Amino acid sequence: MPMDGLGPQSQWFARVRPRPQAAVRLFCFPHAGGAASSYFHWPAALDGVDVLAVQPPGREGRIAEPPVADMATLLERLVAAVEPYLDRRFAFFGHSMGALVAFELARELRRRGLPAPERLYVSGRRSPTVPTAEAPLHVLPDDELVAELNRRFGGLPAAILAEPELMALFLPVIRADLTVLERHGFATEPPLAVPITAFGGVDDARATADGLEAWEELTTGGFAMRRFPGGHFYLHERREAFLRAFADMVAADLGTGRAPGGAGS
Repeated sequence: MPMDGLGPQSQWFARVRPRPQAAVRLFCFPHAGGAASSYFHWPAALDGVDVLAVQPPGREGRIAEPPVADMATLLERLVAAVEPYLDRRFAFFGHSMGALVAFELARELRRRGLPAPERLYVSGRRSPTVPTAEAPLHVLPDDELVAELNRRFGGLPAAILAEPELMALFLPVIRADLTVLERHGFATEPPLAVPITAFGGVDDARATADGLEAWEELTTGGFAMRRFPGGHFYLHERREAFLRAFADMVAADLGTGRAPGGAGS
């Protein structure tokens, strides 16, 4: 979305409530099949933070573009997109697939000698050091893919299930995202110096306490973990309560000046 006079512009980011003078930027990465709109309510809760919701190709305003189906290409394009925005302090938040992408992007920035995020918030995703025994999804026929997504993650949005046209648009995106995830091989590197905070839902069977705690070995900068009521999409199921807690954590972690428990602007 165009934001004249507010610094560098990119189709990769949506800024619902731009704060060009904010000292801190928060880049928010969506889950597989998700889009920037997942984070459109966040700026109102996060005082003193310029929230940039990442908009990958193939969805919402970028629906005419083919989705990216491999991690290397995704990281290459993300580095080019974020680099103009690294002129001030920043942090990454990613949910599910977004957690892995945010982590790998932080490592890619380090490889290139670019600024590092001040904190990495990973949500709803086990550490990439923890293997999975589940069969890959991206190779399944459409009907089986939809059924397995419902089984593993608690169901697709009703609006998508009810509209064949929306489903036809959604399936290539989710298949590409799953291909990124399931073909990605974790490469051992020195831990990041970036502090990591891991979040999860207490009822999320795919981001268990053990899987979240394993993120600790990927940083020398300090680690914290917090779990919330709910399942895989706990942060949307109880959005207001989560955002109040998250805003307090951001204020404490990044010094954004928000009083604990205060209202967003």
